[in-house]
Amino acid sequence: MKVSEIRALSDAELVKKINDTREALMNLRFQLAMGSLTDTSALRRTRRDLARLLTVQRERQLSIVREGEK
Repeated sequence: MKVSEIRALSDAELVKKINDTREALMNLRFQLAMGSLTDTSALRRTRRDLARLLTVQRERQLSIVREGEK
């Protein structure tokens, strides 16, 4: 998922996407532990997607705080 796509999401959609990605990452880790995961690069992609989502969420939080200080 591209950052431009993430920034286009609303706050509620962003939170839902974060929760869905965390759940997907948990499932991938479980599959890896069970030995049934064939596409190990999916772990890396999912982790990076989650990091992108959390970064955009944090940027929004900081922009709200900065606007409140002015």
